[in-house]
Amino acid sequence: MSTSAVNTASVTVIGLGPMGHAMAGAYLDAGYEVTVWNRTASRADDLVTRGAVRAATVEEALAANEVVVLSLTDYAAMYSILGPAASALAGRVLVNLSSDTPEKAREGAAWAAEHGARHLTGGVQTPPSGIGSREFSTFYSGPRDLFDKYQDFLKVITDTDYRGEDPGLAALYYQLQMDLFWTTLTAWLHTLALANANGISVSEIKPYAAETLGGMSQFLDFYTPRIEAGQHSGDVERISMAVASLDHVVHTTRDSGVDPTLPAAVLETFRRGAAEGYEEDSLTRLFEVFGRGAAAK
Repeated sequence: MSTSAVNTASVTVIGLGPMGHAMAGAYLDAGYEVTVWNRTASRADDLVTRGAVRAATVEEALAANEVVVLSLTDYAAMYSILGPAASALAGRVLVNLSSDTPEKAREGAAWAAEHGARHLTGGVQTPPSGIGSREFSTFYSGPRDLFDKYQDFLKVITDTDYRGEDPGLAALYYQLQMDLFWTTLTAWLHTLALANANGISVSEIKPYAAETLGGMSQFLDFYTPRIEAGQHSGDVERISMAVASLDHVVHTTRDSGVDPTLPAAVLETFRRGAAEGYEEDSLTRLFEVFGRGAAAK
């Protein structure tokens, strides 16, 4: 995008939590004319000082620019905020960076279309501190022509990763990452609690935790082709070994006076795999066991 294009470009940002605030700031830094709206108007004070325009109403915010970035808690918040102003949506491009499920994203895109707006779903892969950096990326899905037209605009926030026409795909990819992120972070916190109960500080355990987590990429590289080939032979490790190992973790946790709920829940999934006859197979067999459970529901 040329400098002149950047200087004349404009955007509306609705939702000024930490993420939306960072996005509005990134567009200001890039030379955009930025209109903002938030339920708590004072959250825009510093942005206004930097040159943003504070819209008095949602209708005014929508009318100000063709492109509207939404940074809200979920899609229910979108309906709550934009619903009463739906008559002002015609001709707008909604870049919806709110977190929600793939199905909610599909429903949101259809709702926008009913009101004459076009919708891009986004899933941002960074905390607010990373907004404005190309070191991070955001998943996008929705109409390809819309993504192509606004790709340079979107790259003001982060780098872009287009996943396809289905509005739900960006939300799906985002939730896949959140599944891994939250379970891993929770496991680390449990490890810290167990260490602390035994007189080992967070700082002392950190390098060992970092080494374990850093080595996970090797496991991903090794197991990915085997999983895709349906190969779950227990030549490297077995579910029976995992059951015994995690049983020791659970007992160590209980003996230390720490809540064993998390490792005990994981142990139950291991035991489920063993009960289905896979005790001598690799733990990767749980890939299929989990999948059948989801289908059964």
